[in-house]
Amino acid sequence: MKKILEMTGLISLLALSMAGCVARATVQTVGDSSTTVSAPPPPPTEAATPATVATPGVPESVGAADSPSGATELKSSVPSVGAVSWPQWRGPNRDGYVGGVSAPRVWPKALKEEWKVPVGVGHASPLVSEGRVYVFARRGETEVLTCLDAVTGKELWQSAPHAVAYEMNPAARDHGKGPKSTPVAAGGKIFTLGISGHLSAHDARTGRLAWRKDFSKQYPSTSPLYGTSMSPVVEKNLLIAHVGGHDRGALTAFDTETGAVRWAYEADGPAYSSPIVVTLAGERQVVTFTQKELVGVSAATGKLLWKLPAKTTYDANSVTPVAYKDTIIFSSEGQGIVAVRPVKQGAGFAAQEVWRNAENELFMNSPVLQGNLLFGMSARKKGQFFCLDADTGKTLWQSPGRAGENAAMLNFAGTLLLLTNDATLFVLPASAKEYAPVAQYTVANSPTWAHPVVVSGTRLLIKDETTLASLAISSN
Repeated sequence: MKKILEMTGLISLLALSMAGCVARATVQTVGDSSTTVSAPPPPPTEAATPATVATPGVPESVGAADSPSGATELKSSVPSVGAVSWPQWRGPNRDGYVGGVSAPRVWPKALKEEWKVPVGVGHASPLVSEGRVYVFARRGETEVLTCLDAVTGKELWQSAPHAVAYEMNPAARDHGKGPKSTPVAAGGKIFTLGISGHLSAHDARTGRLAWRKDFSKQYPSTSPLYGTSMSPVVEKNLLIAHVGGHDRGALTAFDTETGAVRWAYEADGPAYSSPIVVTLAGERQVVTFTQKELVGVSAATGKLLWKLPAKTTYDANSVTPVAYKDTIIFSSEGQGIVAVRPVKQGAGFAAQEVWRNAENELFMNSPVLQGNLLFGMSARKKGQFFCLDADTGKTLWQSPGRAGENAAMLNFAGTLLLLTNDATLFVLPASAKEYAPVAQYTVANSPTWAHPVVVSGTRLLIKDETTLASLAISSN
């Protein structure tokens, strides 16, 4: 048996070890699938390309909003402090874009701490909805959802503690017992997915438990090898999550009100990345990694539309796909960064490769767009920021190496916020022709794996190992 430290190092650097080996994905066309369907809702109205991205609780017919990708995206209608609601993983459109506000023209020398409160252990990113902040974390051997006033940080309520005894895989012990999955706010509820795979719905005003699902009777294990990390998404009245564990699970749609299963795509185990919901080639579809594949399934029925192989050495697909125009941009071990275009082909669909960039490769970082520019942190050279052309895949610039293990990234209305896991925040204009940060801050005293959240364009929420802090970034 390999030493634990050696295994940990290999897992953290698995993308680096494949730098010289770029394996081309095989394009597959899918007609029928083994999907199990139970009382599916009616099919959605067909829409034209470019892609339309899901926003929780907002109908598809809502008009287009600020879009960093050139795609027709949806503006959240959920009220919030100031102009911005952040109801789910990577924001309203699950793309890391902060719209409706302006970034500071001049950044301060230091970020002033407004408040800081203990919230528990874990890497789930905070949510902001209707003037409240929601944080999902571990306290002792329980998982707890906490609601805070977004302005003052005052605790408004805490959900009843849910006992979760969990033993981490030795290779992931440094990352703690979680939770790692970011909740989603929709329809007056907050939905959470715990480290051991328990799926719960809470009333957003009171924290009262509406329903909870435990999948231990359905699957041999209820979380992947290194703990549940995927963040659920809401599409209309469906809560979509990949449940189950290593080698066996199902991408499943649950009724948001009752928790009843509406459809299930029986696949391999869940990945550590999170799904997006987009309209491509006239079909509303959920695009996500599984343990060994990248798939597109019908958002209405769960039917498999297309898939690509994505097997990695340690089954560690961790990157959320990005929708750009009519393409999906993704990265997996040994494949660099790839753009594919899902198209109808006969009775089914096919994902046609558009371009491939072998100079950069993502491991845990999920990239962001500004116009036709894609920004991310490559796992090459022990962490390297990059910018590439999203139309062609051409690398436009790269930073020096050794930037860190991971970075949580936001596009703050044309300004990039790059938060490394060692609590260093870099600020970089998206228009920059090279890697040249205009500001740099230390924002916490412990690791920052969770994504930051911009509130009202003037404050930044930072979740570190055990606390949540509000930092002033502007006086406007």
